[in-house]
Amino acid sequence: MIEVKGLYKSFGDIKAVQGITFAADNGRITGLLGPNGAGKSTTLRVLYTVLKPDSGSAIIDGIDVVNDSLAARRRIGTLPHGAGLYPHLTARENIAYYAKLYEMPAHTIDEAVQTVIDQLDINDFADRRTKGFSQGQKTKVSLARSLVHGPQNIILDEPSNGLDVMATRSLRALIRQLRDAGKCVLFSSHVMQEVAALCDEIVIIAEGRVAIQDSADGIRNATGCDDLEDAFVKAIGMVGNTA
Repeated sequence: MIEVKGLYKSFGDIKAVQGITFAADNGRITGLLGPNGAGKSTTLRVLYTVLKPDSGSAIIDGIDVVNDSLAARRRIGTLPHGAGLYPHLTARENIAYYAKLYEMPAHTIDEAVQTVIDQLDINDFADRRTKGFSQGQKTKVSLARSLVHGPQNIILDEPSNGLDVMATRSLRALIRQLRDAGKCVLFSSHVMQEVAALCDEIVIIAEGRVAIQDSADGIRNATGCDDLEDAFVKAIGMVGNTA
């Protein structure tokens, strides 16, 4: 489970996150939805310990990401936006390297790597160097790196960015499998169709604040809009009016 409580983060005069509070439960897919610059990626970077908040807290399975960042990292698998691969390593070597970074026992690594290779259907290119991979292939390998240690919580920052239709469908199927296995899945997106297709819970963020958190139907009801895109626009407007 992931909990964010009263999170604030500024970069100089830019107030990126202003008191964000929400929770993402196990066995559910929670989407962070908002326009560019809303604070989605900043919030996720705090959760996977790349940034320290100015105030507030971020909790992973009861572990504070600031007070015990190493323990928190062991509980999460992350796919940052634009995550790069080591181009002169094969896909298998990239994944195994991350398994070592997660301090997995050496005798378990080969089997764990093969498990995620099978899970993500990358056997055809598992032993090729990643230089020259397509965007879909890169995303699959990056995702495999984030899953190799069997984390309870998976954090994805715009995971379908740059993917074609078939790769996007494959990614969505995997995210649902993770949810059905009882994992906590949290991902950011600004693509309305993706959030509507996947999410059990939606957190709409605008101007560094949470506008609303609910199911898609709950958000439609709360805003009085039948269309989720219209509800999104109305919720963002509500934040602007109260700023």
